[in-house]
Amino acid sequence: MKKNLKVGNRASLSKAFTEEDVLQFANISADTNPIHLDKNFAADSVFGQRVVHGMLIASLFSALVGVKLPGEGTIYLGQSLNFKAPVFIDEQVTASVEIVKIREDKPIVTLRTLCINSEGRTVVDGEAVVKVT
Repeated sequence: MKKNLKVGNRASLSKAFTEEDVLQFANISADTNPIHLDKNFAADSVFGQRVVHGMLIASLFSALVGVKLPGEGTIYLGQSLNFKAPVFIDEQVTASVEIVKIREDKPIVTLRTLCINSEGRTVVDGEAVVKVT
């Protein structure tokens, strides 16, 4: 296991998902729910406008875990997700991960996962369990 990992280590990244991002994700995932794609449908929804796919937002955690913390070679073992608020197209969000537990007996790390919008509101939270290589 990487020796520099400590409880409390954090990493983050910010992104605003564009119209094109949402369309590409809908195509790749086959999630064509009109809440994401149809302005008229979404206008009549509880959100009043189209929302970014929750799983697309959560993909930022994968980027953080695999590239920043713990980093390259990390393998996902599990991820819990709680969707707290919508994210709208072109709205900036910041995803972060924080190490909350490191197993002594195995190269397994637990991270708190959090995504907030530009107003500081939590939009997604959860926990990731990963194997560090």
